[in-house]
Amino acid sequence: MQTKIHLSASRHRNKAVVLVKFDFDNKIIDLLKKSFPAQWSSSKKCWWVARDQFDYKKFKTVFSPTYEIIIEGKAETKKVVQLPHGYLEKLKRVRYSDSTIKVYSKYFRDFQTAFPHKDLKEFTPEDINDYLLDLIEKQKISTSQQNQRINAIKFYYEKVLGQAKQFYHIDRPKKQRSLPKVISEQEILSMLKITTNLKHKAILATIYSAGLRRGELINLRKQDIWFDKKLIFINSGKGKKDRTTILSESLSIVLKKYLEIYNPNYYLFEGKNRAKYAPVSVLRIVVKAGKLARVKQHVTPHMLRHSFATHLLEQGTDLRYIQTILGHESSKTTEIYTHVSKRSLAKIKSPLDTITEGIAKDTNNLQNNTDK
Repeated sequence: MQTKIHLSASRHRNKAVVLVKFDFDNKIIDLLKKSFPAQWSSSKKCWWVARDQFDYKKFKTVFSPTYEIIIEGKAETKKVVQLPHGYLEKLKRVRYSDSTIKVYSKYFRDFQTAFPHKDLKEFTPEDINDYLLDLIEKQKISTSQQNQRINAIKFYYEKVLGQAKQFYHIDRPKKQRSLPKVISEQEILSMLKITTNLKHKAILATIYSAGLRRGELINLRKQDIWFDKKLIFINSGKGKKDRTTILSESLSIVLKKYLEIYNPNYYLFEGKNRAKYAPVSVLRIVVKAGKLARVKQHVTPHMLRHSFATHLLEQGTDLRYIQTILGHESSKTTEIYTHVSKRSLAKIKSPLDTITEGIAKDTNNLQNNTDK
């Protein structure tokens, strides 16, 4: 079933606007912000575009191939292409993540839609390369998306049909090399000091001090914080691999106070009705802290993770330890995955403890702020 995007006319800030409502989806948000002067309304809990700046024809071109557009209750209908028999079932049997299943299904449907009258078994490598080249030239897809589309196609021929891997050889883009975006220790400290909500401070400190991905943070359970061993257990991180990372002494103080006041039921950080904390809420906390701290860059949760690794490296931590803490199985500079014992991890000092002299101490003065 296609995700629905609802459009409706309204007034906001004393001007005519078009409200854009949909269930949370990072891809829709990225496309919306990239293609239109869209802004988020906290009061209306949705995105909006000024009426005189809204181009419906362009909106339809951008979103209708993938999403169902509904205008004032009238749907722009589009027939959903059915995946070939066994494709979705195979994705589920090999235990791909929900996000991967969603991406592969979408990209393979796009592939089918581009050739509505051609038998899938008749495709040649040239057909596929021509299809990808067309996407690169017309839609300006990224190298990452190009690789994902290739994998979605390969999955059908190799895993579903069981054909040999040499059935075709698709040209893959050269991987772009870009430096990770990081912020300084002082900027991290400023973000922590400016954040007075105890839960929000705990979220910021946990991401940075342990080098966590956003998904790993929201999946943390209370039982995953090993205060006695000074470790945090990551259950089924990226690649469905378990690992442990360091628990900062400063973070321990913050988390103990947080647990005492908020008393979460199961997950370490819970939202409304004690449900798992929403990824978008984590993003908003980080972005808000960055703005309040006057950090010049647009700060994201992953930037805190990159900063953690960079600061560890700068203070002399062995690169192999950092690789293991972050859960990287391999890299171009380190091809062999290095296991580090829990004892070794416990000896590593988090950069949070290096820069926070007052953060842990002032935790006891924080009050329970129920702002989610």
